[in-house]
Amino acid sequence: IYSLDFSWDPFGVLLRRRATGTVLLNTTVAPLIFADQFLQISTSLPSRFLYGLGEHRSTLLHSLDWTTLTLWARDVSPTESFNLYGAHPFYLLMEEGGDAHGVFLLNSNAMEVALQPAPGLTWRTIGGVLDFYIFLGPDPNMVIQQYQQVIGFPAMPPLWALGFHLCRWGYGSSNETWQTVKAMRNYQIPQDAQWNDIDYMDGYRDFTVDPQKFASLPSLVEDLHKHGQRYVMILDPGISSTNPHGSYWPFDEALKRGLFINTTQGEPLIGQVWPGFTAFADFSNPDTHQWWLENLQRFHAHVPFDGLWIDMNEPSNFMDGSEDGCPPGELDSPPYTPAVLGDSLSAKTLCASAKQKASVHYNLHNLYGLMEAKATASALIQIRGKRPFIISRSTFPSQGRYSGHWLGDNRSQWKDMYFSIPGMLSFSLFGIPLVGADICGFSGSTSEALCTRWMQLGAFYPFARNHNTQNEKAQDPTVFSPAARTAMKDVLLTRYSLLPFLYTLFHRAHLQGDTVARPLFFEFPRDVATLELDRQFLWGRSLLVTPVLEPGVDSVTGYVPRGVWYDFYTGSSVNSSGEMLKMSAPLEHINLHVREGAILPTQRPGTTSEMTRRNPLRLIVALSQSSTAWGDLFWDDGESLDTFEGGSYSYLVF
Repeated sequence: IYSLDFSWDPFGVLLRRRATGTVLLNTTVAPLIFADQFLQISTSLPSRFLYGLGEHRSTLLHSLDWTTLTLWARDVSPTESFNLYGAHPFYLLMEEGGDAHGVFLLNSNAMEVALQPAPGLTWRTIGGVLDFYIFLGPDPNMVIQQYQQVIGFPAMPPLWALGFHLCRWGYGSSNETWQTVKAMRNYQIPQDAQWNDIDYMDGYRDFTVDPQKFASLPSLVEDLHKHGQRYVMILDPGISSTNPHGSYWPFDEALKRGLFINTTQGEPLIGQVWPGFTAFADFSNPDTHQWWLENLQRFHAHVPFDGLWIDMNEPSNFMDGSEDGCPPGELDSPPYTPAVLGDSLSAKTLCASAKQKASVHYNLHNLYGLMEAKATASALIQIRGKRPFIISRSTFPSQGRYSGHWLGDNRSQWKDMYFSIPGMLSFSLFGIPLVGADICGFSGSTSEALCTRWMQLGAFYPFARNHNTQNEKAQDPTVFSPAARTAMKDVLLTRYSLLPFLYTLFHRAHLQGDTVARPLFFEFPRDVATLELDRQFLWGRSLLVTPVLEPGVDSVTGYVPRGVWYDFYTGSSVNSSGEMLKMSAPLEHINLHVREGAILPTQRPGTTSEMTRRNPLRLIVALSQSSTAWGDLFWDDGESLDTFEGGSYSYLVF
C-alpha cells in the first residue's frame, strides 16, 4: 500500500500512498542533521490537517502558521504554547480525500516540532535516535488502532472508574470530607468515589495521615465501602528528606537501599516540593517498585484505598534543578535547548545530569510519569487483586496500559471548559481513553451557570471528576441552588444510565484500540466540515454530544453530520444534509443525539455504579433509513483482572 524511495542528492526519503499517489513524507526538503545532541529532520506534509503532538493547550487541529510545539514534561497550569505535563511525539494527518496516516517518533528526549505553512514539519530532538513508525490507516480510527498496536492497548478500567468522582484540595478534615459525601447521598446525586488532595497528609509527607484533622479517615473509607463507594488519594514522588533519622520509614528505607535519583556526585539530589526538602524516587530502578509496593501495603493496612492519584510526576520541583543548582556540562547546558518554558531543562524540575539506574535524567525525564504509573499499577494489583485505577498527571506513549490522565490545573473560566474538549480528544489519539478535566475548574472561583454547564459537559468526559482548589468556595453539586443542583443530578443520572454503553466502548478500546471520546471527523473523514470541529464530540460512533460553552445563552449551534439523528430524550429525528443546526439549550439541558443504525444498551441509573448494575437494562434502538440497527454490550463483574482474557464475561450483539 506504500512505496518508499531513497534519494542521495538531495538526501532523504519519499513515502507515497500507492492508491492515491499522495506523498506522505518527503525528507529531501531540508538537510538531515544528525549529531549526538542535535537531531533534525524535516518533511513536507500532504495537507494542513494535523492533530496530536502533546501535551499542549490548543485547538484540536493545529495551526501550521510557524507554530513550535515543545515536548518536555513540565508542571505549569495549562497555557497556550507552553510545554505541559506529558510528551506525545505522535501526529495524525488527514489527507485530501479523507485518507489518514500517523507518524510516531519513539524518542524520550527534549524536543520541539516546528510546523510550517508550506505545509511542512520539522522534528528537532537533543538526544536518542530517529526511530519513526508510520501508520497508513487509511481511516483515522485504524491509524490510532495501529499506533496502539505499537505502544500497547489501554487497560480495562474497573466499572466504578466510570462513575462520578468528587474531590477538592482543602476539605481540611476527614469529617468535612465525610459531610460532603453525606450531602451527596442526601440529595441522591450519583457518586462512585470520594478523593482527597494533599491536605490528608501529615506535613504533606507521602504515606502519612494528619493525626488530628484526618483521624476519622479509616472510618470514612469503611463507610464509603459500606455504601458501594470507593476512596482515592493523592501521592507525590518527592519524599521528605528532613525528618530525624528513624522517624520516617519511606525516606530511611529508600536511602538505605539506594533508590533515589542522585547528583553527579552520587548523593541523593535534593529539591523542594510540598513537604519541604525532598529526594526523588528513581522509578527506572526495579528495586524502587518493590519499595513503593511496601509503602503502599503499609498504608493500605491503615487506610484501605481503592485507587491512586499520582501527581507532581514530571517530576515537579519548586527549585530549578536542586538545592545546589546544577553542575556545568553538556547535559544541563546542552549546545541547543529546545523552546522549553523557563529556557532551561532544569526549570522547575531536576538537573538533566542527575543519575538514575537506567540512564541520566536527560534521557529519562519524559518517562518519569510512565515509570511511576507502571510501579503503581503493579502495586495496586498485588495489594487489591483487582483492576487498578490510577490517574496520572505526567504521561508518555503507552501510559494507557497503566493509568488514565486528567488535564491538570485548569481555571474556572468558560475558555478552559472549551479547551477541555480538544484536550480530551487529543488523549484519545494518544491511547489514553480514560481522560477528563477538572469539572467546574480547579483554580479561581466558578459561577453557578459555568458549573452547571461544565457538569453537563463533564458528565460526558470518559473520566468525570469535579475538583477544586483550596480557599475557594465549594463547587460540588450540593452547594448550588435547587435548580442548578437538579440539573447536575439529572445529567449524572443520564451518564449512569449510559454506563453499559460506555463500559462496552472501554472494552473495545482495551481489545483493539478504538477511541471512546471521538472527534467527529473519525466517523465522517470525507466530510471536510468536520475536520476543524472541537466544540462537539462523539461517544463511540453513535452518541453526539453538543455542550453549551458560553455564558448567558439558551441555545447552541452544532454541526449535525449527514444522515438521520434522533434526540436522545424525545426520540424526535432530524435528517441532516451535513449542516450547522441551532438547538434549544436551556440551563437544565445538554443536547445529545443518537445516530441512525445504532443500538445503545442502557440501565436504570442508581446513585453508584454498584447500584446501577443491579437494575434492569433497556435498549435504545435508532433505526437507520433502511430500518436496520446494530449495537453490542460487554458485561462482566466490573473489577476482576483479565476477565476477557479468561473468558469470564458476556458479550452480546444486538
